[in-house]
Amino acid sequence: MLSQAFEKPVRVWVGLGFPRQLNSVVDAYQFVVDWCGNSPEQRAAIRACKAALAGEIDAETARGILVRFARKKDILVEDGTMPPVRTIEKPLRV
Repeated sequence: MLSQAFEKPVRVWVGLGFPRQLNSVVDAYQFVVDWCGNSPEQRAAIRACKAALAGEIDAETARGILVRFARKKDILVEDGTMPPVRTIEKPLRV
């Protein structure tokens, strides 16, 4: 099992708008496995990380798939961005 470092870390929003930095394939794998859900993008990211850990693909290929997953889920930290703001479609009545 190879733990390959990314050339450039991937930063994602977690929790209440806190950034988390993913530095390697292992970091990315742990993150996507722990992510709540079962989307095609998540499954692709998990497969890519497993393939990179097995030495079947390089870390940068897995990183690209991880970035697409994070962008689709609106959790990718782009340079200078703020955490995504979630709005409630219907106001709550008390």
